[in-house]
Amino acid sequence: MPACPEDEKAAIPIGRACDGEELLVLGERLQPVAVGTVGDLYIRGVGLSPGYWNELEKTKAVFLPNPHSPDPTERLYKTGDLARIGEDGLIYFHGRSDFQIKSRGYRIELGEIETALHALNCLRECAILAIDSDGFEGKSICCAYVPQPETEVNAIVLRKKLIRVLSHYMVPSLWMAFDTLPKNSSGKIDRNKLKEYFLQQRTTHQSVLL
Repeated sequence: MPACPEDEKAAIPIGRACDGEELLVLGERLQPVAVGTVGDLYIRGVGLSPGYWNELEKTKAVFLPNPHSPDPTERLYKTGDLARIGEDGLIYFHGRSDFQIKSRGYRIELGEIETALHALNCLRECAILAIDSDGFEGKSICCAYVPQPETEVNAIVLRKKLIRVLSHYMVPSLWMAFDTLPKNSSGKIDRNKLKEYFLQQRTTHQSVLL
């Protein structure tokens, strides 16, 4: 059984595949990546589901033909996780691909920014997301936050704190304070709704641009 790392920032070991299944770490063209290189995590084998019930398009998007198999019916399942194969043969988790963006030429894990914000202990809630930018950076990083009660905190204060612990290109450029963050039907933060807010407020200059 793989042990959890002592360093909270270290990658988490997933382990190895079960009998009859295989975990593959592949690149953008479904090619195997080198040991130690982060790629997309796929699953193949006997336990693979036929797909999503009554959701053909969603099934096509993540259940893909296996280009490395002589069997034309064999498929791969794209998990949406980022991972790497360690020197010890274990698979290590490196976040979600839908939480990773490219901005100013850098690959950025949005969850890492959220973790840094929560560690400041001055926010009740926060969410980091990205919207398309009109500038050279490609994506603008946005922060929606809810301050802790009786805490005097604003975008300028948060930005100064983040600069001390994150690389400059990871610090959000658009900020918006809320009394509470919008939730979806599952009770989770509604990131799509937040994107709509930022896109709308950017055009009306109601969000804080730093």
